[in-house]
Amino acid sequence: MEFMEDALKNAQEAFERKEVPVGCVFIYKNEIIARGSNEVNETKNATRHAEMICIDLVLSYCKKLNLDPQEVFREIVVVVTVEPCIMCAAALHNLSVKEIVFGCKNDRFGGTTVVNVFELLQSSVKIVGGVRDTEAMDLLKEFYKGENPSAPLPKTKRKV
Repeated sequence: MEFMEDALKNAQEAFERKEVPVGCVFIYKNEIIARGSNEVNETKNATRHAEMICIDLVLSYCKKLNLDPQEVFREIVVVVTVEPCIMCAAALHNLSVKEIVFGCKNDRFGGTTVVNVFELLQSSVKIVGGVRDTEAMDLLKEFYKGENPSAPLPKTKRKV
């Protein structure tokens, strides 16, 4: 998929900003109208995932061009480097996006792997996974080799 290259570039930029390296693009009428990457550490807001950034950008795009967001979202193809988490999967379902193309699976928080949000909600969103998954996973592995500067300090257990 040609647009995954753009999503991977966004993930690399997130990595360089010390964010979890997830990148995303939203395609409308075969054109990228939103690009995003995680901004969780930067904003100290756990909901600022790449997909949520793109959703906000699409809403701005629609407002600027006086388009109906519901109609636009129904034609959107989401291309994201990592399987959307449960939160993002539910949001994308609620927006009725046309299709989601992702790279690697998200074994901890995945919206199809951990809980299949789309099956649970009887969604018609088309899901395609495994697109350039090795590259996406390599970025995640590289990130987690280091230390997340915004991660909470571990709680140590005291002996009583």
